[in-house]
Amino acid sequence: MEGVSYQRFPKIKIRELKDDYAKFELRETDASMANALRRVMIAEVPTVAIDLVEIDVNSSVLNDEFIAHRLGLIPLTSERAMAMRFSRDCDACDGDGQCEFCSVEFHLRAKCISDETLDVTSKDLISSDHTVVPVDFSDSSGYDSSDKKGIIIVKLRRGQELRLRAIARKGIGKDHAKWSPAATVTFMYEPEIHINEDLMESLTLEEKTSWVESSPTKVFDIDPNTQQVIVVDPEAYTYDDEVLKKAEAMGKPGLVEIYAKEDSFIFTVESTGAIKASQLVLNAIEVLKQKLDAVRLSEDTVEADDQFGELGAHMRGG
Repeated sequence: MEGVSYQRFPKIKIRELKDDYAKFELRETDASMANALRRVMIAEVPTVAIDLVEIDVNSSVLNDEFIAHRLGLIPLTSERAMAMRFSRDCDACDGDGQCEFCSVEFHLRAKCISDETLDVTSKDLISSDHTVVPVDFSDSSGYDSSDKKGIIIVKLRRGQELRLRAIARKGIGKDHAKWSPAATVTFMYEPEIHINEDLMESLTLEEKTSWVESSPTKVFDIDPNTQQVIVVDPEAYTYDDEVLKKAEAMGKPGLVEIYAKEDSFIFTVESTGAIKASQLVLNAIEVLKQKLDAVRLSEDTVEADDQFGELGAHMRGG
């Protein structure tokens, strides 16, 4: 119908927020938008990770390829990744790592000169850019921060040495998992639970207890004062239908009605530490906006390519 708008205005409500963890509600939208946001957070928010390793000396027990792979998986702080260029699009360098726009150079020099095993860790990597360094997983849990030695790369014994140069570049998780900023991103439909009070009152206390205990998670409980069944944590429901099956087995179909709100989602986001969880969500929204803009411009190939480069071509299937 002409003139009718189906535009929706999603809303976000933050429930819990830490540097590496976020829990929030996404409302007034549908599953396609929720899943698009989840997929972008996992695979298309850019970070910085080691992509090229030149090993000068390696007398450790691990071969060069093994060490290069371990280096690539070390999360690096990537707050400025959105502003960096992809090395394939950078016209200021030839990809050798000597470019402030698309790469960061690391050096590592370690040699064991004692009889004690030497742990070579991510803290031994020396960065050319103080804003891009290995993520520090130290916390304030009461342990001495000097004991936090970073992520182990290799262990050396007396006389063994490791000397290398590494180049970190901007990338996305769709190209390689080492660039994914998300440890996990999940969402669930918010459940809505209605108990038929009349049917519930027809049950004995023993039957109520048996029905409550049929749920594998703590969704329901019995009020010790009124002996009534109450919903204590609707979000603990895992859509397993166990309470529905139990009600039918007791001859009480319709004892409870449970359905998922189709426009309300609960997100849980855990970051690798490359960027904060809150920034991960914001960056994902920005990337999603860019992708939608590229779709709008897809009819004008030249304009899309000029503004979005490879992204415009990718959105057209090129």
